[in-house]
Amino acid sequence: MTRRVAMPDRIPGAFSVGTRTEREIDRPVDMCLANGRLNPDAVGWSRTPLHRANLKGWGRNKRFEWWGIMTEDFVVTANISHHDYRANIASTFVDLKTRQTCGARENRWLPPVGGLSHMDGTAPLSAAGRTIEVRMTPNAMGTALYAKSARVLLEAQVFEEPGRESMGVLVPWSDRLFQYTRKNNCLLVEGRVVVDGIERAITRGDAYAIHDHGRGRWPYDTLWNWAAASGDTDGHQIGLQFGAKWTAGTPSTENVLRIDGRLHKISDELDWTYDTADWMKPWTIKGDRVDLTFTPVIHHHHLFDRVVISARLDQCFGHFDGTIVADDGQPFHVARVLGLAEEVRRKW
Repeated sequence: MTRRVAMPDRIPGAFSVGTRTEREIDRPVDMCLANGRLNPDAVGWSRTPLHRANLKGWGRNKRFEWWGIMTEDFVVTANISHHDYRANIASTFVDLKTRQTCGARENRWLPPVGGLSHMDGTAPLSAAGRTIEVRMTPNAMGTALYAKSARVLLEAQVFEEPGRESMGVLVPWSDRLFQYTRKNNCLLVEGRVVVDGIERAITRGDAYAIHDHGRGRWPYDTLWNWAAASGDTDGHQIGLQFGAKWTAGTPSTENVLRIDGRLHKISDELDWTYDTADWMKPWTIKGDRVDLTFTPVIHHHHLFDRVVISARLDQCFGHFDGTIVADDGQPFHVARVLGLAEEVRRKW
């Protein structure tokens, strides 16, 4: 069936919103008050990382780092996450030419306090299981990425220049449940990925990295859309970052355009249309300043279901085409910008 964005059920104590006007934060701020509840001053968005994730308590906190490296031939991802009672390590390789995927993921139940549970996004992170190891190491150039599983080895350097703009936004469902996310795209990257003994180069200028950083305290049942892309059109560097469903009914969105390194925030919800009976059909994302069609190249499905805890991912990689409009009203053409679009449901 064709799915459009629907407003979620209201969460008791949730923030109400009429016409959304987002506040731009320009100085460091704690996410939580001394009692562990949401600091109202943290609600808003920023162009640089300014939110301090001083999360307290145990049981509903979610902390994660996700990296994706995209080329016209392949995509490789690496993920480390900690959800208090569960930690996850994952890496996936997607061949956009042969449509083959491989990788590994592991869950660790009731992980010890420390390590991943205190990720602050600036310290080196590493996690290892029986079949996979992932390391994310900040350095003077940006971040070094390493992932190794039975079939895939990733070694890459992501470059992030000082003062670079990236969107950070805190989304409040209530004063007890909220999420901070930082989305960073159009990151230059170089390195290599070895799959089944065959090495493929990640060439600076021909590949882009996308970083998804998250800290917060989530509801038990959450449904969301995410789309992100990086590329070049008509001599302009274009980054696309959109979300839906999980922000509806809150004062915040995670919608932003990146044009030649400058962020252009979109505070309205966008209209997503796609067919859940055929994920490979074109998707559309539209609004006053966005008119885009996403054409999938490959659909990746993942399902983990343990009744009380479950996770479903329907993720497509492909190309965006259409038009976007900057803050000053100038339109920009978008042609075959490589990225992803997904629908995810989590019960945890």
